[in-house]
Amino acid sequence: MSPYEILHFNSSIGEKKPKNITNHNVKCPFCDRDNLENILDERGPILLLKNKYPVLEDTLQTVIVETYRCTPEFSDYPKEHLYNVISFGIEKWLEMESSNEFSSVIYYKNHGPYSGGTISHPHMQIIGLKNVDYHKHLQKEQFEGLIINKEQNVEFNIATKPRAGFDEFNVILKDFNSINKMADYIQIATHYSLNHYHKHCNSYNLFFYHIDNKIAVKIVPRFVTSPLFVGFSIPQVSDNMERIALDIKNIYL
Repeated sequence: MSPYEILHFNSSIGEKKPKNITNHNVKCPFCDRDNLENILDERGPILLLKNKYPVLEDTLQTVIVETYRCTPEFSDYPKEHLYNVISFGIEKWLEMESSNEFSSVIYYKNHGPYSGGTISHPHMQIIGLKNVDYHKHLQKEQFEGLIINKEQNVEFNIATKPRAGFDEFNVILKDFNSINKMADYIQIATHYSLNHYHKHCNSYNLFFYHIDNKIAVKIVPRFVTSPLFVGFSIPQVSDNMERIALDIKNIYL
């Protein structure tokens, strides 16, 4: 297969998707639980269901609905719910991966108007890709960085060689018994991004990767994408990494 792998987006399906991330007058489909279809699993407020609008061809698209209502936000979840959401998501992601039906399985979260999402209700997505292997597009150096904290076989850092730039937070889990500590670091990074990183930051993404028997998570504060990255695939690194690391330590650790 050519290293230039692409996904085909079905525009006719995409046009039907409800979009309330910028227009809150649009009814939220995830709040209307009685009418949700194709529920695959349920654990309290957390649901796994098939995506009603599978815009990506040659994939299996599923959605994790994290909460009953739109108002809660991942960065403010109580610890018990935070741990349940992360453990549920990782469990379902690895289950789909172990089925061996796909070239790879991606797991990610959008939050906010610059994240690429369309629904404001807290949710994540797990997508089985039949013809694309995301591992081919990764470099191990993209998960190295200035260490903010390290505990219980989990590392929390700021990427020194980011995938897109500017500031990307990495959380690397080496021992699956420490998933809760990984969740703590992810939540710190999202809360910092929305409340202390930049006054105009209202969006972020979480990207999960399964690499060398480890789980790595990128937490990326989102703004308008840099033209240097869009046009030339050149990431940029900010010059205030040390200040950010110290800031996070003082606030959270």
